Amino acid sequence: MFARTAYPLAAALILTLPGTAAAGTTEHSRVVLTDPVNTTPHVLDGIVNAIALVGGTVVVGGSFSEVREARSTRVLSRDNLFAYDLATGRVLPGFAPRLDRPVQALAAGVRGTVYAGGRFTTTGGTRTRGLALLRLSDGSPVAHFGAQVRGGTVTSLARLGRHLYVGGDFTRIGPVALTALARLDAVTGSVDPTFAIRPDEPRGGRTRVHALSLSHGRLAVGGDFATLDGLSRPQLGLIDVATSPAKVAPWRTGAYRGRCMADFPGYVRGLDFAPDGSYLAVVTTGGPGGPDRMCDTAARFETRARGEVRPTWVNHTGGDSLYAVAATGAAVYVGGHQRWLDNPSGHDSAGPGAVARPGIGAIHPRTGKALTWNPTRDRGIGVKAFLAHPGGLLVGSDTTRLGHEYHARVGMFPSPITPDS
Repeated sequence: MFARTAYPLAAALILTLPGTAAAGTTEHSRVVLTDPVNTTPHVLDGIVNAIALVGGTVVVGGSFSEVREARSTRVLSRDNLFAYDLATGRVLPGFAPRLDRPVQALAAGVRGTVYAGGRFTTTGGTRTRGLALLRLSDGSPVAHFGAQVRGGTVTSLARLGRHLYVGGDFTRIGPVALTALARLDAVTGSVDPTFAIRPDEPRGGRTRVHALSLSHGRLAVGGDFATLDGLSRPQLGLIDVATSPAKVAPWRTGAYRGRCMADFPGYVRGLDFAPDGSYLAVVTTGGPGGPDRMCDTAARFETRARGEVRPTWVNHTGGDSLYAVAATGAAVYVGGHQRWLDNPSGHDSAGPGAVARPGIGAIHPRTGKALTWNPTRDRGIGVKAFLAHPGGLLVGSDTTRLGHEYHARVGMFPSPITPDS
């Protein structure tokens, strides 16, 4: 274990960026270290579902009520959302919005703001049904952002310029009837009427978008649906959002057409584009499915192909769910409650060639095989959030041991940056 109190170089790199960081936008030349930094705060109960980075501020959302700075005994009350300084780990004292229900998704805003989506209906007594734009300075909702989500929950957010993409299982935003996917004006929260792509034909009785990822004018959408805009896209599709109007891309895969266990009618859970947009990493749940199914797997798909696309590689856990993925160029990081990777023949067991990667692991982007990187973590429900940035990889989960150390529900593996870099 290394004694690290702050990361001025990493923080300096962050602050030179245009104010935000998101999955799929940060490239690493090397795999992150296995020893987590010692500055991240501890979330003392519940689960972390989402992480965003706004300048040098980390915003953490989930279902929890108490946090504590790494080198303090003082317990701070925080209702499902808090923020801290990336370099020092200091919890922002003025950002303590009281959300009445869990946060499921976050996206960085501009000028010191963050978007939060989830099950909540109010923020500090102000009605913010399912979606809010909050000031980091004091946690107050931005008054001119007026989106009100009805009929379900927001599970994923992605912002590009003036557009905010929203996924979930909702049926309406404001007065506009929608199904699980929408594009809003990022300033006002009003629904963009030119974006009318609809997921449909769920297996589980309710259309649901579980994950979104944005890169190079394309939006990847994963969830419980069989079609996008009437076109066959079982559980996964790409939308060209740089065109006007946006259109479903001529890219499709039947890889997720097969069924897994009945408890998981839709099993795609996490998506992330490579930094250059050339491929998409996808992780799933589903239960033991054997080597011929995509249940409980990580996979790579080339995104510049057209027509039917098969996965470039598939890595099986052998029966354990993966929920989160981050592609950095150097590695494809996967997190869930898995025991193994490289385990296509496993059935809740270690098959031939399986390697132990409890709760977190890294896969070689080209070969699809597990890298030697193996920090370990307490498995629990699993990793629900990754965020790669120039200084490292942020991790959010429901457990308290990460890299053989106490890091309650939030941690960060640093990039191998040296003063001579």
